[in-house]
Amino acid sequence: MDISFVDDEVFESKDFTSEALKKAEYSYCTFRNCNFESTSISNFIFDECEFENCNLSNADVRNTSFRNCSFSGCKMLGLKFNECSSFLLSFSFSTCNLQFSSFHNLKISKTYFNNCKLEDVDFSDAQLNEADFNLSNLRGAIFDGTNLAKANFSTANSYSIDPENNKIQRAQFSKDGLAGLLDKYQLKIE
Repeated sequence: MDISFVDDEVFESKDFTSEALKKAEYSYCTFRNCNFESTSISNFIFDECEFENCNLSNADVRNTSFRNCSFSGCKMLGLKFNECSSFLLSFSFSTCNLQFSSFHNLKISKTYFNNCKLEDVDFSDAQLNEADFNLSNLRGAIFDGTNLAKANFSTANSYSIDPENNKIQRAQFSKDGLAGLLDKYQLKIE
């Protein structure tokens, strides 16, 4: 099967729920104000692409490659990143809503989450060492067997992380956030 290549193209205000995105390898492309909600982008390759103000909620991303992609202002509810191709998987997120998404068992060290809504996101068994959760809301996020060594939580909020079930060596936390490391003990901290 021949695969087509799309380089350095801008897709503006496209609704891929009515007309599917052509299966291809996309490099250095920008997707702006596009709707991918509940569509299949399975087996696609996105290399050095930017997604701005897009809706990717519940999209099928099985075996999809996101290689050094950035997401800004995107709605990404229930996305199963754990089903993506792990080969060269890397991305960053800024002001994105990732509620109910899964990063289970992924190796995504140094991932940057800036001002993101990460409520009820599954980070279990993920390699998130040196990740940065700048100004992100982690209410209900699942950390279990997660490598968070050198991760930055200093401006993150509403997280609950069990230090006994996760690697948190040299991770950064603010004094205000320390209660999130003690939740399992049901202490009253004032």
